[in-house]
Amino acid sequence: MPTYRLFITTDEAGASTALDVLGTAFEDEGHAVATTEIDEDAGIWQASVYVEAESPDEMEAAISHHLADVLPGLEVETEELPEIDWVTHSLEGLKPVRAGRFIVHGSHDKDAVRIGDIGILIDAAQAFGTGHHGTTAGCLEMLDSVIRGWPAASGYPSPILDLGTGSGVLAIAAAKITPASVLATDIDPIATRVALENMKINKVGNQVRAITAAGFHSPEIANAAPFELIVANILARPLMKMAPEISNALAPGGSVILSGILAEQRWKVLAAFNAQGMAHVRTIWRNGWVTIHLR
Repeated sequence: MPTYRLFITTDEAGASTALDVLGTAFEDEGHAVATTEIDEDAGIWQASVYVEAESPDEMEAAISHHLADVLPGLEVETEELPEIDWVTHSLEGLKPVRAGRFIVHGSHDKDAVRIGDIGILIDAAQAFGTGHHGTTAGCLEMLDSVIRGWPAASGYPSPILDLGTGSGVLAIAAAKITPASVLATDIDPIATRVALENMKINKVGNQVRAITAAGFHSPEIANAAPFELIVANILARPLMKMAPEISNALAPGGSVILSGILAEQRWKVLAAFNAQGMAHVRTIWRNGWVTIHLR
């Protein structure tokens, strides 16, 4: 089925407004919504919705309807995207990524792992999380920092929940630096399969369980709770919605690492978790994205 990008061209404020409106409007449909700076000097931005459909006409009308009141008069443009395996294509030629003690690399870059490094082997696959995105790298750096600073009495957090595991890279990282029991979950069964394969490759399969689950609606998550550490690299909106569930699943004195959050969304996420009685500890900023540690 063809994939289309439907977009408007506006300024930064307009793009931010469109992101909020369209993100809410299409949240249940699962369509990706994103903003991009086109020309920094001229202040030109685009807000885009990506959709798989036989025709883009219905989505074009829906976008126009949702933006009519807040951004009147803007034309919705459409482009059909080429059929490319974007995951494999995007990983071609990528260099190993260092974050904290970790180095995430492909099988062709094993020589990049030096003495003292904690290597994580992740090759191209249909799941998010290679370390190259600011959110994944930020989570790896924060995970290393949080576990290094864990109270000496307990030594390390256990159990650990990796919510929205993708490639499994964060669950693998946790298992590489602690003997903790780790539960990795994802809503996408393909991601779960990929994560299981990566865990086996990285020799942590006996320590990490990977399951397909939608949020906290899983008896396996309920049975494993409470967690001393929860890592969730998803998106700001679902994180804010799940703030009460994350808080309820956290053990007393536990920590939460959150990412998938644009810098301008940081205060909204903090407000949602502050409302659950959680306090901000540290924020890492990477390429327009933030990773937040709360407890």
